[in-house]
Amino acid sequence: MTDFQDFLKRKYAYVAKGEFKPGQFSVAKELYDRAIATYSQGFLGAYLMREPGTDRGIATIFWESPGDMEANRTQPYEKIVQEMTPLFAYPPEVGLYEVEEETFPNPNVHQREG
Repeated sequence: MTDFQDFLKRKYAYVAKGEFKPGQFSVAKELYDRAIATYSQGFLGAYLMREPGTDRGIATIFWESPGDMEANRTQPYEKIVQEMTPLFAYPPEVGLYEVEEETFPNPNVHQREG
C-alpha cells in the first residue's frame, strides 16, 4: 500500500518567468546556480530555460511539497535573491503549481524498423 500512496503524492513546481536587463542573463544564471546549490530537503530538480537571443527566461523548480520549498528559503538563499533582484528589467511573474501529470517518451515507440 505504501508504494501506491507514494504514487499518489503530487510534486509541486515553482515557476518564475522574467526578463533581465540587457546582458544580465549570464550573471543571473550564475546566481541561480548558487541558489539551487543551497537546496536540500524536498528538492526534486530544476530547469532554467532561455528564449534564444534574449534575456528572457523561465525557471522551474520542483519540490515534494510547498513546505519543503519554504524550508529551503534560508538566509544564504535570500542573500542570493537580493543580489539577483536588481538584474531584472521587470518584476518576474511567479507561481506555485501542483504537477498534475508527467509524460515521458516510450522508447519502444520511436524505434526504427529494420
